[in-house]
Amino acid sequence: METLPRALSLDLDDTLWPIWPSIERAERALDEFLRSHCPRTAQRFPIHRMRRLRDEVATQHPHLAHDYTQQRRISLERALQESGDDVGRADDALEAFYATRNQVEFYPDAMAALARLSARWPVAALTNGNADLGRIGIQAHFRVFVSARDEGHAKPEAPIFLATCERLGVEPADVLHVGDDPLLDVVGARRAGLRSCWINRKKDSWPAGLPRPDLEFATLAGLADWLESHPDATENR
Repeated sequence: METLPRALSLDLDDTLWPIWPSIERAERALDEFLRSHCPRTAQRFPIHRMRRLRDEVATQHPHLAHDYTQQRRISLERALQESGDDVGRADDALEAFYATRNQVEFYPDAMAALARLSARWPVAALTNGNADLGRIGIQAHFRVFVSARDEGHAKPEAPIFLATCERLGVEPADVLHVGDDPLLDVVGARRAGLRSCWINRKKDSWPAGLPRPDLEFATLAGLADWLESHPDATENR
């Protein structure tokens, strides 16, 4: 990459924190809520069956592929109804899930690296997921927040990347998108005209047949180090 980007867009889940530990804790929190308030649903839909139901809902509603929240709501309402519990408890049950889902454990390098990056470049959060920056406590590091649910498009579709660039006020070619997923993040960004950086924490091999990213690092700190060492870094404050 010959010149530095003017702005960054940053994936959240599995880039700043591992997502599955948070999801598993959230599923347990939901299960505990149901056991206390909707016991028939908890008995009929333990965690593994609730997962299966959510997969069924996702398959039955492909138009909601960008909206995990609505998928989960439909799943929960269906479970409550089929079990004979009060469907009106869905909001409280979802709150139990999402409150815990947003209790994340950052990768060791992530917070310090995010602070370094956001101090020099405008950064957008770009996610297909349900992260709440305010609850997590990192909202101050981001200029804008762009979610698949709000945009009606999910990565790797071009419109969500282009909407991010527009909200940043920067042309796509001057935005570096940073994420962990080769298809959703790297290929999606490339197709939309952005530059891309793969955060490869697991040291995986790059998938055959996919165009490679502009940059690759094992940690977000590695990207921050590289950007700050570039001769033009001081021009991007």
